[in-house]
Amino acid sequence: MRQDLLVIIGQKGEEGSVVEMSVAGLALDASSRSPIVLLRDPSGRRQVPIWIDQAQAHNIMAGIQDSPPPRPLSHDLMVALLKAGNLHLERVIIHAIEESTFQAVLKLRFRAPEQEQEQEEEPQVENIPEESAQPLEMDARPSDAIALAVRTGCSIWMLEEVVAEASIPVDAEADEEDQSEFRRFLDEVSPAALIRHLQSRESATEEPLDSPDQDPDHQE
Repeated sequence: MRQDLLVIIGQKGEEGSVVEMSVAGLALDASSRSPIVLLRDPSGRRQVPIWIDQAQAHNIMAGIQDSPPPRPLSHDLMVALLKAGNLHLERVIIHAIEESTFQAVLKLRFRAPEQEQEQEEEPQVENIPEESAQPLEMDARPSDAIALAVRTGCSIWMLEEVVAEASIPVDAEADEEDQSEFRRFLDEVSPAALIRHLQSRESATEEPLDSPDQDPDHQE
C-alpha cells in the first residue's frame, strides 16, 4: 500500500483520497488523563484524536509554541540531522489504522546542498544519485511525525477512510476546556513525576499508543 502513497496525494476520487489536516491542539482524556493530539480537517467539522504519552505531548507542544529549549529536544535534533543530510520533509501521511494503532510515513526528498549558490557564474554539478530525485518514505509513529511537522512547517495528510473511521464531531467549547486543562497539567507536572508516570504506564499496560478512540461502550 505504501507504494501507492506517493500517487494518492492530489487524487480527487473518493477511494484513496486524502485530507490535509491541521493540529487543532492537545487535550487530556478525562478518564485516563492521557494526552491527546487533535487533528482537524479543513471544514472544521471533523477532528481525529490520537492518544499519545506525556513525553510526546511535550515534544509536540514545544514545536507548536516555537520556543527553543535550553538544550535541543529529540525532535529538534532530528530536524537538524535532516538539514545536515540535505533532506527536506515534504509531508506526513497518516494512512491506516492497524490493530487500533495509527500508521504514518514521512515523505522526504533530497535537495541539492548550497542552493543559494545557483546564481554563481560557474555552478558546480552536484554528484547526487539519480534515485535521490525520487521521494523517500520512512515509517514513523504519528506522534513523532506530527512533532516533526510542526517544527518544519510541512503538511499533514490523512486518508479519507482513516478520517471517516476515527473522526469525531468538533465541539469547540469542550475542546477549549480540555486544552486549558492540558496546559494546567503541563504547568504542574514535574520531570520526576513525568518519568514515574511513564515507567508505571509501561509496566501496567501493553495498550498501544497512537490508538484511535475506542467505542464508548468499551471504554473503562
